[in-house]
Amino acid sequence: MFTAATVLSALELGFIYALVAMALFLSFRILNIADMTTDGAFTLGCAVSATAAVAGHPFLGLPLAMLAGAAAGFVTAFLQTKLGVPSILAGIVTNTGLYTVNLAVMGFSSNVPMLKTQTVFTAVQALAGEGFPYKLVVAAVITVAVCALLIFFLGTRLGLSIRATGDNPDMVRASSINTAFTITVGLCIANAMTALSGAVLAQYQRSADINLGTGMVVIGLASLIIGETLFSRGSMWTKALAAVAGSVIYRFIIALALRANVPSECLKLISAVIVALAITAPALRDKAALNRRRVKNRKEDARHA
Repeated sequence: MFTAATVLSALELGFIYALVAMALFLSFRILNIADMTTDGAFTLGCAVSATAAVAGHPFLGLPLAMLAGAAAGFVTAFLQTKLGVPSILAGIVTNTGLYTVNLAVMGFSSNVPMLKTQTVFTAVQALAGEGFPYKLVVAAVITVAVCALLIFFLGTRLGLSIRATGDNPDMVRASSINTAFTITVGLCIANAMTALSGAVLAQYQRSADINLGTGMVVIGLASLIIGETLFSRGSMWTKALAAVAGSVIYRFIIALALRANVPSECLKLISAVIVALAITAPALRDKAALNRRRVKNRKEDARHA
């Protein structure tokens, strides 16, 4: 069904997009905020990374992209916490403004080609050789490192405060913890991870496009929910790794759709269907279990009658 090249490509993209799933895990699940900055922050990471790579600094492009993403998250948090803008609208406003910012970063061009530009991947390829799966290794190392750092951070005092803010903000305020600060830090970190995902993708495919981030919220949510459906309970490590596993599974589903000659124009619809199925899966599973218990009880009642 899948060729070796298809499996390798799905794994590579799965690890790259897993950073978005982990970002949504932080903002959507832990902070309980629907952050709509994701699309613009992803493109911002692509733009910064590509521009830095073209200038001869591919490695520097990754931390610069994270700083740019954190700045986008700060703007969203500022609108939400200081100006009283609802979280969804704050993300939409920032995302709208980022379109012009992204164009400016790319020199007011809709795309930045990097066909002859050295990237992080080509640098590793030069060290490891052509036969080495350098793209998979680079993507996996970056994602696993970010995942480990995120879990470590969430176990710190500040990380626990962020987790508590998402669970019960009123209790956190009563404990003299500044919720505006914890929300700001959380959104900055989430959008930094999103921008890093875009930065790695731009160097992976050697191009940056103004529309690369379109629909990234749906892709990230699909990956996150697929992982949560398969690994519904567990520690923070399990939940974070579930986001990574969900992203890889999502890319295999997309690869399967492409193998079935589904038009590329329909991939967004497929993503929406995957999200809907993943969201409804736990409810359908619980409903099926309830129906089985009812049937069992009826049979027992009929047996005793």
